[in-house]
Amino acid sequence: MEINKYLIKLITAAKGLEKLDLFMGKATLSTTEFRLLQEVVIEQEKGQDIISSELARRLGITRSAVSQIVTKLEKANVVQRTASDFDRKIAYIRLSDYARSMFVQQCEQANAAMEELEKRFGKKRLENFFSEYDELCKSFCEIVEMHQGEN
Repeated sequence: MEINKYLIKLITAAKGLEKLDLFMGKATLSTTEFRLLQEVVIEQEKGQDIISSELARRLGITRSAVSQIVTKLEKANVVQRTASDFDRKIAYIRLSDYARSMFVQQCEQANAAMEELEKRFGKKRLENFFSEYDELCKSFCEIVEMHQGEN
């Protein structure tokens, strides 16, 4: 059976992007942990809290995976679960003060990497890459939706 050359290139590109070290070897958090904290920070900056099921939805992972990550981060004093005053089944995920400084530090490292990438690759080329990437994803999602409608 022949495999489409674009399928192979797409899979290779996806794996390559996953392996990029956005924190230049200085990360204390994994990319997923960083993304989780980012979502918590976004909500806290709005004056709101977030629960595990919403984190799972935003990160595209299972609630069980979120629970494992939160448990690990809780043991490291990065986040804390806080019970809701209104519903004992709900626990909000909040950052510790220590975590905020860690998160800010990793943001600075990632931003420095992106600034260096922009210098080397070029702002216009980078913008074009992301524009094309967005269009590619949109087209592929449309194809998937079309085929799901056939089932």
